[in-house]
Amino acid sequence: MNESILTINQLTKQFDKLTAVNHINIDVAKGEIFGFLGPNGAGKTTTIKMIAGLLQPSSGSLSICGHQMSNASALCRELTGYIPDRPFLYEKLTGAEYLSFIGSLYPQASNTSRHGEAQHYLQLFDIYDWRNNLIESYSHGMRQKLIMSSIFMLNQPLIVVDEPMVGLDPKSARIVKELFKSKAENGTTIFLSTHSREIAEELCNRISIIVEGKIIATGTVESLHDKAEHGAENLEELFLQLTGAFELKEIIGALRRGHRVN
Repeated sequence: MNESILTINQLTKQFDKLTAVNHINIDVAKGEIFGFLGPNGAGKTTTIKMIAGLLQPSSGSLSICGHQMSNASALCRELTGYIPDRPFLYEKLTGAEYLSFIGSLYPQASNTSRHGEAQHYLQLFDIYDWRNNLIESYSHGMRQKLIMSSIFMLNQPLIVVDEPMVGLDPKSARIVKELFKSKAENGTTIFLSTHSREIAEELCNRISIIVEGKIIATGTVESLHDKAEHGAENLEELFLQLTGAFELKEIIGALRRGHRVN
């Protein structure tokens, strides 16, 4: 049996009377790329922030590499790389200074090794020539590349990603996909939240679909297809069906025929 890197047990998060995440269970193995799908407001980002240690659960538990977040939160955060969809960066630092600062927070790697990794990813993402420019001059895509460089260089056992391709050009998006595959092959676990069914279908070993805070399905794409009705042709149709939005197909058809949708 593969080693579990991320284990979530009955995890729940409430905001006043709203239950954003409702008793979910997930187990992700070493070297697995695990997709986390759901419509807007389903609880994806709330779950990811709990995994990253940015939100405290209302109840339930989660562990990373066998360490409980409840009593070893600092260690869990050290073991986890978090790539948000809207990264916060210190704009008065240069790109090189930012990577050096992030590296200093994780003393387990040598300065020489970390510096070499940082240079590698800056070059890979075509932002090496911008390394001495202030981050305030970076475009959104460049900022996304910088935050990814800062995480990839650390070689943590778990990488948690919220909408990884936002703002990236096609070349960089392809590089990121290949990096995820390469990292997973070398034992890194990727927990990936995305709205792109194509990305999930291409990259993920398994996926979970969350709706209104509850996980309604978990499995490989193939196993979920076996559960589907109406002969869903791809992951997008399967997603729409499982989330109760299958009528969208009829709505789109009506719009294309020029009919008014009530």
